[in-house]
Formats: sequence, structure tokens, C-alpha cells
Amino acid sequence: MSVKHHLSDDFLIEYATGGLSEGWSLAVATHLALCPECRQRLHAMERAAGALLDKADEGANEDEAWARFKARTADVRVEEIKPEVPTMTKQTVVLPEPLRSYVGGDLADLKWRALGRGAYQILIDTKDKDTQVRLLRIPAGKPVPEHTHEGRELTLVLAGSFRDGEDLFARGDVEEADGDLLHTPTATEGEDCICLAVTEAPLKFSSWIVRLVQPILKI
Repeated sequence: MSVKHHLSDDFLIEYATGGLSEGWSLAVATHLALCPECRQRLHAMERAAGALLDKADEGANEDEAWARFKARTADVRVEEIKPEVPTMTKQTVVLPEPLRSYVGGDLADLKWRALGRGAYQILIDTKDKDTQVRLLRIPAGKPVPEHTHEGRELTLVLAGSFRDGEDLFARGDVEEADGDLLHTPTATEGEDCICLAVTEAPLKFSSWIVRLVQPILKI
């Protein structure tokens, strides 16, 4: 597995400083379990933050401190990171920790709720009131209805893959979206696409029919 779409620096920095709410943190932590490169970037940020704290001048203002931090993390050499070699087991584990503990098992243990058009979801309970967290299962070859966003969305692929425009997102890849993106993600042929999706506001669908049933489906 080679992850090609990674978390932004902003999400990693917020995660490192404890600034993310539970829903976002779950998505970031699950991506980190699948992505050696982002784990390395996170470690570099943590080291840079520690070094900055040790060497901080008492008279330095916040803007100067932030500029130093960004400069120290800009030169992370991701080409030197070696991907992890997965351990072969009798049964392939699809959902990594901490996500597996949140949903109570792996894919074979889950009970899906139908969304229509062959799609399914599982709402994931968190103490976080600012986000909604769900597993989505999109049937192979089928699209998610065209939509944009009221706020941010993180979508992490756990199995299968989907295309969004010219980009292909496969296991471990994460897509960040906001109100500037109008899109129709489409699961690729051959395998259902299973994703972890975190949003901070309901999606804005182009179709009035989808908008009509949206409150019932809680999407």
C-alpha cells in the first residue's frame, strides 16, 4: 500500500497541539495508522515544537515563533521514509485502531444502515458535538450525488477506491473538502468503497430529491 493523498499541515499541527475535536482526531489518528509518511511528518513537527520551546526567546512574539516553527518543519525529507511491511495474518484486518474500537470490530462485525441506491452508512458515536462521524459504503462503480459543503470534510478510504475528477483515492488516502469544492466522488469498479467521513455541517446536495430525504438519512 502506498498512500498518495496525505493530511494537510494544518490538520497535523492541530492534532499535535491537541486542538482537534474528537471526530477530527479519530480521522487523523486512523489515517496515521495507515500512513508512515504522515507519522514521520507528525514526529518532525513534535520535535520542532520541542526545540522551539527550548530555544524560545522571552521577547519573541507569536508571529516570530510561528514562523520559526514552520521553517523547521518545511524540510522534512519524506523520500527517506520507508513504508511499513504488513504482518500477514489468517484474516486481513481492514479497520485499524483506533477506529476498530469505536465501531466494535472489523468489517465482518458491522451492521450497516441502508441509504438507498445500494449505499450504506454507520453513524459513529463520539462526545464531539461539532462533527458528525460515519462509515460509508458506496457500491462499486456508483457515484455519491453531486454536493458541496457548509464546512470542512475529511474522507479517508479504508477499502476499495473512488475517483474525484482526475484524482484516484485508495486505501489510506484522505481527501479534504470544503465549500469551494463541488464534486461527485465515484467508487471505482470491482469493489465497494468503504470510507470514514467526518463533517462539521450537513452536505449541500445539488439534487432536490436528495435534499428532501437528507434529514431522514442524517447526511
